[in-house]
Amino acid sequence: MDSTILLFLLQDGVTNGAVYALLGFALVLVFTVTRVIFIPQGEFVAFGGLTYAALRAGKIPSTVPLLMILAGVALLAGLWARRRTWSNAAAAKDVALTLAMPVLVWLITRALGSASRPAAVDVLLTIAIVAPMGPYLYRFAFEPLAEASVLTLFIAAVAVHLGMTAMGLAFFGAEGLRAPPLIDGGITVGPLLVTGQSIAVYVTVLVLIIALWLLFGYTLPGKALRATAINRAGANLVGISTAMAGRVAYGLAAIIGAISGILIVPTTTLYYDSGFLVGMKGFVAAIVGGLASYPLTGLAAIAIGTAEAFSAFHASAYKEVIVFALVMPVLLLRSLGAGQSHDEEE
Repeated sequence: MDSTILLFLLQDGVTNGAVYALLGFALVLVFTVTRVIFIPQGEFVAFGGLTYAALRAGKIPSTVPLLMILAGVALLAGLWARRRTWSNAAAAKDVALTLAMPVLVWLITRALGSASRPAAVDVLLTIAIVAPMGPYLYRFAFEPLAEASVLTLFIAAVAVHLGMTAMGLAFFGAEGLRAPPLIDGGITVGPLLVTGQSIAVYVTVLVLIIALWLLFGYTLPGKALRATAINRAGANLVGISTAMAGRVAYGLAAIIGAISGILIVPTTTLYYDSGFLVGMKGFVAAIVGGLASYPLTGLAAIAIGTAEAFSAFHASAYKEVIVFALVMPVLLLRSLGAGQSHDEEE
């Protein structure tokens, strides 16, 4: 292996690792706020990429009717939850707030039709379509189980993943989609060609990391999320709605997943179930970070992306095995250092 190949592999590793870092951050955020190991994070990646590819092709993406269905289920769950304290005014407000975004997205998508438009418009529309799915999923699948054990929440997350995968197959079909690059061309750095798509990934990831840092450090909603992550009971006592914090966390996870899908779909063909493997690599990074540390999760994601790139070059048939095997020594070390613990139900 010469130096040029080494640089190309490192570039691929850092590019892929940057996307895995975003997914790892989303998983850490959801777990710390709601205690859910959010397996369906990969579905947001697949839905985001497929939605963006469909929009760039001038089609109405299948996620629009899917969003309407999820909104309807979330609305029914919300109305059922308030059945003991029913109020017509509150119910009407629930209906309006829940259905406003899906209806608006549907109208905008229909109005745009197949007309040619800038990629930025399709990026924003993709985020608008996928982002509400997070709060809707939380509202009907996880909010009723908010006080359940971590194991129960994990089982619910697996069930949601299977359901979302099945809906992806039903709405998108088995065929894959691919989109044109976000940025054409590239720049040459010595022997290395940095493509415009890679530059788009680096810039987007950097902007998102800065945005998350500003959100958690300098805004009231971000501080409320941090407080909920540290102590749910204490956050409730000081007036922070843990239910609203959960919806915000899932909304942010859906946004991150959608953006990750947009960054991935120009480089590879995405299918309805492609997000699972991508999400699992973010999950491995989050596990290395202890589902708590954002910096450690980011570093682990870069290491995973780099290991994947070199594995694909030297042993492509085993690259997934090698990547997922990286978590085993981490789990072993954590289990040895954890000491004796008591079951959550005791």
